[in-house]
Amino acid sequence: MTDGEVIVEARALTKRFPGVLALDRVDFRIVAGQVNALVGENGAGKSTLMNILSGVYTDYEGEVLVDGRPCRFAGVGEARRAGVAIIHQELSFVPYMNIAENMFLGREPLTPLGLTDQARMHAEAREWLLRLHLEVDTHTLMDDLRIGQQQLVEIAKALSLGARVLIMDEPTSSLSTSEMEILFDMIAELKQKGVGIVYISHKMDEVWRLADFVTVMRDGQLVTERPMSELTPDEVVQLMVGREQRTDLDYQENVPGRLALEVEHLVLRSAGHADRKILDDISFSLHSGEVLGFYGLMGAGRTEMLETIFGLHPAQTTGNIRVDGRPVQIRHPQEAVCHGLALCPEDRKREGLVLGMSIKENVTLASLNEVLRHGLLSDKLELGAADDCRGRLGIKSTDASQLAGQLSGGNQQKIVIGKWLKTKPRVLFLDEPTRGIDIHAKTEICRLVRGLASEGMAIVFVSSELPEIMAVCDRIITLREGRLAQEFKRGDFTEEAIIKSVMSV
Repeated sequence: MTDGEVIVEARALTKRFPGVLALDRVDFRIVAGQVNALVGENGAGKSTLMNILSGVYTDYEGEVLVDGRPCRFAGVGEARRAGVAIIHQELSFVPYMNIAENMFLGREPLTPLGLTDQARMHAEAREWLLRLHLEVDTHTLMDDLRIGQQQLVEIAKALSLGARVLIMDEPTSSLSTSEMEILFDMIAELKQKGVGIVYISHKMDEVWRLADFVTVMRDGQLVTERPMSELTPDEVVQLMVGREQRTDLDYQENVPGRLALEVEHLVLRSAGHADRKILDDISFSLHSGEVLGFYGLMGAGRTEMLETIFGLHPAQTTGNIRVDGRPVQIRHPQEAVCHGLALCPEDRKREGLVLGMSIKENVTLASLNEVLRHGLLSDKLELGAADDCRGRLGIKSTDASQLAGQLSGGNQQKIVIGKWLKTKPRVLFLDEPTRGIDIHAKTEICRLVRGLASEGMAIVFVSSELPEIMAVCDRIITLREGRLAQEFKRGDFTEEAIIKSVMSV
């Protein structure tokens, strides 16, 4: 066990949802000046545990102690007043409020007249953002920021609370390499000040770099809590999944088929500044049975490229696109779907799913014509489509009527992929398909991608994780500042060469 002053301790925490035992008598500790890495597959109970400790869930069995005294938070505000702050994996902000308003929502600084002190609020927000090297106008609406910038604002907000305990749930999932280094330096600084940190991540390199000790959970139960020095990464993974974990994908080269997609001289101009090019002269081709990877630093234009081809920015776009050798004009996503394209977006919860709808409703959203009978939605056809998807993709759920928002990240991602597979696409775009999901689910999705390619599908695979993209793809094209940088055939894949190609020189 790890020595040190215990700030927060959980004893025998149990949490039940209808039909699900999410936590089963879990013990957990947060120690001053140390990082406790909390690891486990999606669905292991990590987020449920953190939601109790941060005041999100108030109905549970067991006991929480703060500084050795029993404490049951009545809500998030009470937890914050006790010094416990959380940075959620799924960002929570008001999209049409600006950065400063989001950072200080509910705790706005006031003037002597009792009005919000706008000048002070923006000044303090700017100060915290600069500590994270984020130079952006604090009057900017949150919805106008890219997802990585939104992540940094959420981190800045948590830091501004002056918390004694900081819970970080996949904080680097949307950050670039340089942004991650800034965050890691901030964590080291917080440790020196005695802040206790819970760090939840599926990235073992981050865990080994940051953590003092690790807590492993599986199926809602505590497996072990041990110092990092007593474990290896392979042992941690085995403890997480309860079995020997294979990380190889048994890569087998497919024989490329027809020319499925050709993009020539694609240009995307900024909506507010026509002279600024977000994408500049992008050209590439893709064959059926091939997985083509795109890699680049944040801001390189990977997501914008997929969105542009898919018809999300027609007014700012020029260039030529051919599908199966035929020139096509795509001015709307529906036209892209009609031409056989499908896009699984980077942000699955906001753009890929309707969390308050069931699995069956989500699976058939893009192919409603297939589940109509006499012009009306057929529950039988919809259920059949959903059950087929659940079986084919291995979606773990109680039944097809379970809400998508109740599932783990990996299973949610499978629903997004399954939804688009129902449209029978010729070309499938996958934007960060394994972001924020556990190791086992990542491997499942990567194997699914290879399987789809072996069946003849043409796939574009965008990922920020270099080992993953090297394992999955037949070719890799790198992007730098909106332009093509270099193309690599599989025999030429090396981390050093690929990283070097995306760095500005």
